[in-house]
Amino acid sequence: MIVLAGTIGAGKTSLTEILAEHLGGQAYYESVDNNPILPLFYQDPKKYSFLLQIYFLNTRLDQIHEAQKHENSVLDRSIFEDALLFQLNADLGRATQTEVDIYKELVNNVLEEVSEDKKTKTPDLLIHVRVSLDTMLARIKKRGRPYEQIEQDPDLYQYYADLNARYDAWFDQYDRSPKLEINGDELNFVEDAAAKEKVLALIDAKLAEVNQK
Repeated sequence: MIVLAGTIGAGKTSLTEILAEHLGGQAYYESVDNNPILPLFYQDPKKYSFLLQIYFLNTRLDQIHEAQKHENSVLDRSIFEDALLFQLNADLGRATQTEVDIYKELVNNVLEEVSEDKKTKTPDLLIHVRVSLDTMLARIKKRGRPYEQIEQDPDLYQYYADLNARYDAWFDQYDRSPKLEINGDELNFVEDAAAKEKVLALIDAKLAEVNQK
């Protein structure tokens, strides 16, 4: 099982599709376009922040259990990075620290129970797609989801800047599984065929290394 991590617009969904096809596995995508809570969160973050995190936690657990039934499953978002997102919302006044602490305790308790299930395991590899803030903002604008646009909510700029900055520290501290970082600015695997092949070669090499241990 491989999981992708990275900020909004990093290219996780695209790489998930590419990698699942490359490995002959099943792709699992984060519920965004059909997420009933996400538009509400952007309208009123303080009211819906906690509910959004619970929604994501529930859907991710379902995906993990389903992914374990298949070989070479690829998930486009890691359950482990959700606490980072929620902590940022609290630091920006969009949630309370009490809500964050309760959420973190809930996730830890859930993961402890999940780890006791022999059918469930930590990822074999976590891949972090790192992009600059400029790339992140350009991709958010290009995909055009109205509730994500800075033009509609100027406060989103600081949110995006803080979110992007925190991912580096999060990836450095991540230790639940083997990990690999892809530079999404240098390797535009979505639009550049040569970059795509290079990324797949990097991932293949890392998987070979992981499988030898």
